[in-house]
Amino acid sequence: MASAPEDPCLERYFRAHGAAVTSAHFSPDGKRLATASWDTFLMLWNLKPQARAYRYVGHKDVVTSVQFSPHGNFLASASRDRTVRLWIPDKRGKSSEFKAHTAPVRSVDFSADGQFLVTASEDKSIKVWNMNRQRFLYSLYRHTHWVRCAKFSPDGRLIVSCSEDKTVKIWDTTNKQCVNNFSDSVGFANYVDFNPNGTCIAAAGSDHTVKIWDIRVNKLLQHYQVHSGGVNCISFHPSGNYLLTASSDGTLKILDLLEGRLIYTLQGHTGPVFSVTFSKSGEMFSSGGADTQVLLWRTNFDTLHCKDLNKRNLKRLHFDSPPHLLDIYPRTPHPHAGKIETIEINPKLEVIDLQISSPPVVDIFSFDSTTPLETSAPVATSMNLPIPENRNHC
Repeated sequence: MASAPEDPCLERYFRAHGAAVTSAHFSPDGKRLATASWDTFLMLWNLKPQARAYRYVGHKDVVTSVQFSPHGNFLASASRDRTVRLWIPDKRGKSSEFKAHTAPVRSVDFSADGQFLVTASEDKSIKVWNMNRQRFLYSLYRHTHWVRCAKFSPDGRLIVSCSEDKTVKIWDTTNKQCVNNFSDSVGFANYVDFNPNGTCIAAAGSDHTVKIWDIRVNKLLQHYQVHSGGVNCISFHPSGNYLLTASSDGTLKILDLLEGRLIYTLQGHTGPVFSVTFSKSGEMFSSGGADTQVLLWRTNFDTLHCKDLNKRNLKRLHFDSPPHLLDIYPRTPHPHAGKIETIEINPKLEVIDLQISSPPVVDIFSFDSTTPLETSAPVATSMNLPIPENRNHC
């Protein structure tokens, strides 16, 4: 089936990693993409055609997670070498190494204001760091097995985490207590995240499922069984109306959360897919997996609906407002057997002029900073990046 203009399409793919791609994240301006890999390197791709890519060398084992800071002036990475690194994403490769975890670190996530970083580790702990002073703040202990992922809520008041102990926990960052717990008797969640307005969490299950809970009423809203392998990663579209999933079955899937159904299955990878992420604007998304490729996709499908829905959503973003039908629909657990309305897209079956990008790669060897990294005015100017304001965390 030929793709329609409103269908997602594969724009280009990048090749430079020597092993599986584990994580990816777009810069806030959408002009660069950072990826992490089993090859121990970070790659920073410039999305302009023919632009050179940077390979950051510093971690001593698999890099499991990567994320740009909200201002784009830092890049955080986690590794099986038990460290977290904070990089300035330029051609000099200056980085600070954070050591507090006693086992492989599985994820990194900045708070929306850029003031804090949360990390999750196989040492069963979650740790929170102050980014202004670049120092460790506190640990959260309640999980009884490896913690696979931890994410801040959009307002920074909560943290969601998932573990191989088969629980998903919600933490209050003010009193540092676990305030909610969702448990599963079948599998564990590989990945969790908040939806953009912070009212719901989604979990990517090792049992092939995707589950969405409303955390205001502690209710399972949707339960998708659309993959035939473990779900490794999810990403909410910025509108909150769509969810992108990546699975070991080799596919990406796009769920329409308002209609409560699967709308697209995307082929393109050979082997398990470990990473998916939307750009901040939602116009692009990327995927990466065991085949070492990074695929860059144009979204397209969101252009018809998002403007009207966003206008409606603005009226009901207050955190304490009661659940609304349009927050997530349907309101009941939704097993979702396969539906004929879904569209399957396999770029390899179409004759397309695809940009295959193997750009020149420049190796950047990190020199460790003995003092915290500083984004002084000259550095920010040379990188064309804003300086984060010193704001109190509320």
